[in-house]
Amino acid sequence: MGVLSNKISREDLKPGDHIYSWRQAYIYAHHGIYIGEGRVIHFTRGGGQEIGTGTFLDHIIMGSTPSRSSENPCPNCGDQSRVDGVILSCIDCFLSGGDLYKFEYGVTPAFFLAKARGGTCTLAQSDSSEDVLHRASFLLEKGFGRYNLFNNNCEDFAIYCKTGLLVTPNISVGHSGQVGSFLAAASIVFNSALRFLARSFIGLAVVGFGIYCVNRLVYDVGVRRDVSKIPVEELDSASIWDEPEAPTSTSKKM
Repeated sequence: MGVLSNKISREDLKPGDHIYSWRQAYIYAHHGIYIGEGRVIHFTRGGGQEIGTGTFLDHIIMGSTPSRSSENPCPNCGDQSRVDGVILSCIDCFLSGGDLYKFEYGVTPAFFLAKARGGTCTLAQSDSSEDVLHRASFLLEKGFGRYNLFNNNCEDFAIYCKTGLLVTPNISVGHSGQVGSFLAAASIVFNSALRFLARSFIGLAVVGFGIYCVNRLVYDVGVRRDVSKIPVEELDSASIWDEPEAPTSTSKKM
């Protein structure tokens, strides 16, 4: 664990750890809460993975192929090729062939900025493992609203389980570190003011990287002012999601 890599071995995992695994050649990571005995609670869009909300952009960023199919179900989890919402999986299904990483909490601003890739750490402090496991188990039963790439994804779920913090109101975007990184990068591309701030490629790179770092920090849940600590039992009345979750056979309406 450190600036260069958050990789961790399975033997070092503890119940309540926030873990993740990179997907699609490190384009994005899938997040969940390890609850012990080789099991993970995580928030999915379908097929045991995040696969977006149906738009072309979602599928480019979050597209994935489940590691198990209905013809070859996991002996531990069964057929999870069509399930979505908050689900319980074995760690092998969660990793889907990827490496195991641990998300870090309570890091310093300097350490945070040294981790150039978002979605790996936060300045926010983690609650006790008992609180984390209680939230994860509660949401496994009740659900975590409708999945949304920008406002309610797997990283948001794991961070909420760890901290009890949610970004409100729901008009805000970029709740998670991964989304914050995408938005920070986009702000560099589309900010025409950069043309006037730098007259050379090196100057452009320096200014662009500076804006990227500042935006990442601004989006972090540990420093944002639009966050609230909401008890998991009160999520039903918090009105934090864009629209109510449609009841399905695999995910209950909150």
